[in-house]
Amino acid sequence: MFIIYTLLLLLIIFGCLAIGYIILYNKMQHYTTKVDQAESIIDETLRNRYDLIIKASTIINNNVKDKKNLFKDVEKLKDTNISNFDLDRKLTDSIMLIKQLKADYDNLANDKEFKSVISDIKSTDEKLQAAKSFYNKYTNLLNDQIRQFPSNIIAKMHDIQIKLFF
Repeated sequence: MFIIYTLLLLLIIFGCLAIGYIILYNKMQHYTTKVDQAESIIDETLRNRYDLIIKASTIINNNVKDKKNLFKDVEKLKDTNISNFDLDRKLTDSIMLIKQLKADYDNLANDKEFKSVISDIKSTDEKLQAAKSFYNKYTNLLNDQIRQFPSNIIAKMHDIQIKLFF
């Protein structure tokens, strides 16, 4: 009788551990999925921003004769392999340059197509900020799970790494 109770107790303990393992693993997978979703949104938005900057640079080159080749570095970004973090910084610098040129040249500020591009850049900026916030939120939750016991053991077993914030 003692053996049956011991086996039953071991079965209950093993079952509880298995349920705990499954819950923690699924939680980390949920956070990882959310981080991956945010990364894809950020990547798509950065590509859209790049296209808008190229479009704006074409308009600027057509309307401002003495400011050629200001966006030569941005045009070369398509051929380089850089992280989204670096791409975001370089695109933000280019957007600041576009805004400065808009303030300096009245003919740019009055161009309908240029206004449309600026409006699209603002909307991508809002989308990008929201995606960064979403990414950082779930990265924080995932990193907390990876650092806590016993989920840190599960993370090591499945090679789930700590992610950097955007």
